[in-house]
Amino acid sequence: MQVSVESTSALERRMTIGVPAERIETEVNKRLQQTARRAKIPGFRPGKVPMSVIRQRYEDAARQEALGDVIQATFYEAVVEQKLNPAGAPAVEPKVFEKGKDLEYIATFEVFPEFQVSGLEDIEVERLQADVADSDIDNMLEILRKQNTRFEKVEREAQNGDQLNIDFVGKIDGEAFAGGSAKGTSLVLGSGRMIPGFEEALVGVKAGEERVINPTFPEDYQNLDLAGKTAEFTVAVNSVSEPKLPEMNDEFFSLFGIKEGGLEGFRAEVRKNMERELRQAIKAKVKSQVMDGLLAANPIEVPKALLSNEVDRLRVQAVQQFGGNIKPDQLPAELFEEQAKRRVVLGLIVAEMVKQFEIKPDEVRVRELIQEMASAYQEPEQVVAWYYKNEQQMNEVRSVVLEEQVVDTVLQKAKVTDKAVSYEEAVKPAEAPQAA
Repeated sequence: MQVSVESTSALERRMTIGVPAERIETEVNKRLQQTARRAKIPGFRPGKVPMSVIRQRYEDAARQEALGDVIQATFYEAVVEQKLNPAGAPAVEPKVFEKGKDLEYIATFEVFPEFQVSGLEDIEVERLQADVADSDIDNMLEILRKQNTRFEKVEREAQNGDQLNIDFVGKIDGEAFAGGSAKGTSLVLGSGRMIPGFEEALVGVKAGEERVINPTFPEDYQNLDLAGKTAEFTVAVNSVSEPKLPEMNDEFFSLFGIKEGGLEGFRAEVRKNMERELRQAIKAKVKSQVMDGLLAANPIEVPKALLSNEVDRLRVQAVQQFGGNIKPDQLPAELFEEQAKRRVVLGLIVAEMVKQFEIKPDEVRVRELIQEMASAYQEPEQVVAWYYKNEQQMNEVRSVVLEEQVVDTVLQKAKVTDKAVSYEEAVKPAEAPQAA
């Protein structure tokens, strides 16, 4: 087999491969012999069909199959011989495909970039330091109570925070418009669910009252036919209900799976969950800064094949997340290219870090991570056992731990400053990068 390689760009390789005709004919004959053993042709007993008849009927198909298999096998042999690392499937261009002649073809493909991760000492990371204070727990208890608010009907004028049950019909210039009417819908005044002016105009209504209001759609409203226009809504109020916060008692605690320990036991469970959230939030923000620093310090060219594959994955994820009657390939690739490039580059950098610094997943940390994830469930021991029985899930956890170890490796060399903040500031989501 003859192999020559030409670099047509930083990542693209054009490889010319020559295969002796004897190898092709050997593969063709092998397939014809296999066909002869099972072929059923009228006038001949199975296995007794003359090879000349087999060749006449099946040689073209056998040759095409043999050529495909030989190209696949010789391409693999060639990249191993040339110590190349393809980043995707090759585009194959035939030069000589004639019967009886040596096979010659050109395979064009991209390779993974070769680089060393550098610049770790220049990465700057601000690591937040925070604790869960008793006041933070008090605030969380109030949030949990509000999330479980019940509404009870009242015979008085509605005020902000009350829930109305209403029927309404909306018109513009006397004509009803799509999506402008509803029956029996619930609306909490002050929630901001409706367009500006709608909820405000219903403060003071009573059950059984009908009120005509005239809110204006915002200039940037998503429906351009309605943007900036003033509508007339006729609103019939079916009922007015006021919010009732649940008592902090055993019935309330049981909603969260706490069946004993009373208020102190509930607070202890809330604290545990908040501390877990705090650890995860701080870890995520540190990791984000580390990854941004690695990206800035290591600009690398991305193989188009990897970028295309990642765009396709993001398209599928978008369809799964948002639904709708749309196929992934109908979504414009441009929507995902920046995010895909970030993910591909980071994947290459992390993989090179693992190789360069000889990082292996710490099985102690793997178990600790599984136990921490399992602690959020009712029966954590069963969750831990499930992970250890599922190799695919275990590999995913090991990948997460490997990334954490990569972050730790960077932190050992980077410029790290600690900053004391409140719990609220520590868990507040960071602004997402443009690519996300």
